[in-house]
Amino acid sequence: MALRSPLLEEFRANKSRKWELRDITGYIVEFSGDQHGSRFIQQKLETATSEEKQSVFDEIVPNNALQLIQDVFGNYVIQKLFEHGTQVQKTLLATTMEGHILPLSLQMYGCRVVQKAVEYVLPEQQGAFVKELEPHVMRCVKDANGNHVIQKLIERVAPERLAFVNSFKGNVFELATHPYGCRVLQRCFEHLSEDNTRPLLDELHKYTINLMQDQFGNYVVQFVLEHGKPQDRSLIISKLRGQMLNMSRHKFASNVCEKALVTADPESRRLLVDEMMTPKQDGVSPLVTMMKDQFANYVLQRALSVVEGDQKEALVGKVRPQLASMRRYSSAYSKHLLSSKFSPVVHQPRF
Repeated sequence: MALRSPLLEEFRANKSRKWELRDITGYIVEFSGDQHGSRFIQQKLETATSEEKQSVFDEIVPNNALQLIQDVFGNYVIQKLFEHGTQVQKTLLATTMEGHILPLSLQMYGCRVVQKAVEYVLPEQQGAFVKELEPHVMRCVKDANGNHVIQKLIERVAPERLAFVNSFKGNVFELATHPYGCRVLQRCFEHLSEDNTRPLLDELHKYTINLMQDQFGNYVVQFVLEHGKPQDRSLIISKLRGQMLNMSRHKFASNVCEKALVTADPESRRLLVDEMMTPKQDGVSPLVTMMKDQFANYVLQRALSVVEGDQKEALVGKVRPQLASMRRYSSAYSKHLLSSKFSPVVHQPRF
């Protein structure tokens, strides 16, 4: 560990003294890399005068910026400069990052600064960041740090500058089933125009049943159900028809079944619930199977909370006698049903 200067040692030891930024002139870089010094500079920058901010800025930019951006404590000081600096300072600070955007985006602390920079720099500089990452976008998407940068770009940069989205075409299944790719895909659906997202959604629809059974893909399907256009919601719900019992019993797809019941239009919801109530060819009621299943019982609870009118009466009428006969099993799942038959249920996601 590097030796601390006498000034930093005194700062750490002497809490009674009222320290100001001018007291640490010439030592800004060292203090930025120290846990207590960094916190002090961050707090002071929030209320600093223009002269004080310029003084801090001059000690860091350009020669020490890259070092601090990647530092466990220094990165926070850089983020404060983006938040509280002048536009000229922000531009100069971001310029020191140019040519290094890929390695910074893949680094634990650097990725936070790149995200902050994207929020505060001008569109032209945002475009320069995008250009650097374009050839490596899939690598970033699949990286624990880089994916956050790609998400931020999709949220903040004008769609016409985001040519890299074209590289997602043909890779939708791969993205949707990836722990980070599924988040990036959701940001695309959330922030991009219909022209950008339609090819991705059309591709998604080819794999709906597979995706709803995937530990990450199910979140993408749920996102489209909740936030997508009616045509996309209807298409997903149509794929569930005839599959409600099977999908309800699946650890991940059961989440999608619940979301479908909540987001469906009344007629589609009615058809899904009818399917749950209609006995199979062998005479076995799906309801009985669902009541005894560790995942499907949640779907049945959700159905009970959203069903309306005469269909609600019919569903309750079918569930109630089954509950009576199931009491002898002392099933944990039937207890859930007993306690929440008429009220919406909130439960933990099934990971």
